[in-house]
Amino acid sequence: MRKITLALSAVCLLLGLNQTVFAKESVPAPLNPGVTVAQLAQQVPIHWVSVAQIENSLLGRAPIAVGFDIDDTVLFSSPGFYRGQKEFSPGKQDYLKNSAFWEKMNNGWDEFSMPKEVAKSLISMHLKRGDSIYFVTGRSQTKTETVTRTLQNDFLIPQAFVNPVIFAGDKEGQNTKTQWLKDKQIKIFYGDSDNDITAAQEVGARGIRVLRASNSSYQPLPKAGAFGEEVIVNSEY
Repeated sequence: MRKITLALSAVCLLLGLNQTVFAKESVPAPLNPGVTVAQLAQQVPIHWVSVAQIENSLLGRAPIAVGFDIDDTVLFSSPGFYRGQKEFSPGKQDYLKNSAFWEKMNNGWDEFSMPKEVAKSLISMHLKRGDSIYFVTGRSQTKTETVTRTLQNDFLIPQAFVNPVIFAGDKEGQNTKTQWLKDKQIKIFYGDSDNDITAAQEVGARGIRVLRASNSSYQPLPKAGAFGEEVIVNSEY
């Protein structure tokens, strides 16, 4: 009887050890290792500004000419570009060289583009100051366009302040916006891309970065603040 009891105790001990080992092995690794308050507080040291701060910096200054890029700066226009890629060159960027795409984009597809809130605030502020507003885009020029009218309607620009959109186009190895900024004597230029900021800096204008939305079709996302420029807070939408 004693031998049987000892044998049963040994079996139970062995089963208990096996269950303990199995339990340890089956515990899943944490999905997230967590974060420290120091990591949460960490910020990239770039020059953040608000629309109110930009307005304040212009107090007492006479009206000036200001410029805006269009795509991802004043309009979230990815829906049109997404459709264009699917229709003209699925999975490739060739559609950007296709005049048929630009005819569609510049003549109606911006009806699917969403005006960005930051652009509403900026344009309203500059209109109130009496500044001249120009839209300078890297889009290809087409025989006709409705982009000017769309921007006028989206941003409530009075007819007296409307300037036709400038289609600078895209040429390899050349920043096509630079000469236009110089010709129009633009003092502040807002844009989401590196070319927008460098074009402004090349002509001695104040280049201010507007954040590109992370779900934009235009990837990869640029490094905001990379050229020492001001970057507008909460400007991704």
